[in-house]
Amino acid sequence: MSDQFSFSFSGEDIEADSQTDTKSYGRSGPQPSTSASAFPVAGKPLLPATCHDVKEMLSKLPSKVAFSLLDVDLDGQGNIQLPRRELWDVRVQLMVEEDDAEAEPGLGNHDVKTGVYEGGFKSWESSVDLVKVLASSQPFTPGAKKLSKIVELGCGTALPSLALFQWAMDSTVSSVSFIFADYNPTVLQLVTLPNLILAWAIYHQERLPLLNEAFSSEGELDLIPEILEAFQEFLFTREISLLFFSGAWSPEFVKMITDVPSPADGSATVILGAETIYSPFALRSFLQTILALMRHEKAQSKVAEVFVGAKRLYFGVGGSLDDFVVQARERGALVEQLREETEGVRRGVVRCALP
Repeated sequence: MSDQFSFSFSGEDIEADSQTDTKSYGRSGPQPSTSASAFPVAGKPLLPATCHDVKEMLSKLPSKVAFSLLDVDLDGQGNIQLPRRELWDVRVQLMVEEDDAEAEPGLGNHDVKTGVYEGGFKSWESSVDLVKVLASSQPFTPGAKKLSKIVELGCGTALPSLALFQWAMDSTVSSVSFIFADYNPTVLQLVTLPNLILAWAIYHQERLPLLNEAFSSEGELDLIPEILEAFQEFLFTREISLLFFSGAWSPEFVKMITDVPSPADGSATVILGAETIYSPFALRSFLQTILALMRHEKAQSKVAEVFVGAKRLYFGVGGSLDDFVVQARERGALVEQLREETEGVRRGVVRCALP
């Protein structure tokens, strides 16, 4: 069984601003062997569910990070700029740390390496679709339902959560937990956390002279201890929690997320997933996970809803958004289509909830 997929893509590159970080539109090019299940690899154990300490992660950051901004048009509702650490900068960090950068899963020439790397270093197109859908719901505005937990499964660069984080900073919201989950702990350390710090720093750049001085004209941010302390102070003051989980979706993984405390005041949980159902195995595992999370919230008399962005069909690997909708409804979920893209690679966004 093949355990590595490298896909070519159609359409304009959403990372065209980076010559070394080429990310295209979807898993839809040359078709790998149909015998490849895309996950798991026979005889290779899946990574166990693991919770990562934020302070330890902060201590492992480099002295500076290079980044670019992705400008997302919100369909007539303005735009939002989302920062992403440059992949070439990740490679430089690993080389400085005397590691082989190309040996790091995801920094080679493949988009997914089954049982090893799940595509988290790159920004997938459906994550941008999720950002647009979330913008239309007007989160964190007066009268909107209070969000206590935001969970992004298979987060990678975490564009949807970054957007919510920015909107939260632009509001008076407090007491919210952002939960980031990716199969690979290195993805959380090398791109997810740096992107969050960048989003915070850019938002507060004009408010904190320390930050204004830390940005360079070359698109870099110095991560001096004072800046990391200011970042943590902001989170503490606003009662915003950042939690990071790695490993395979499993009952243990679900329990780690459900153990995260939340208020008992009827606040809601939002679960996000972009490009998480690209194979039949991934689809089933993802569906089992979100159903378990929604059922737990329902048992606690709390509201939970899931937003899923995906391709209509992942050629050669077997996953599809239509199959997800059918299977979710068969398991008792209510599924509503919120967005559909018909140009280029077809894709959509659906909302799932329990009756």
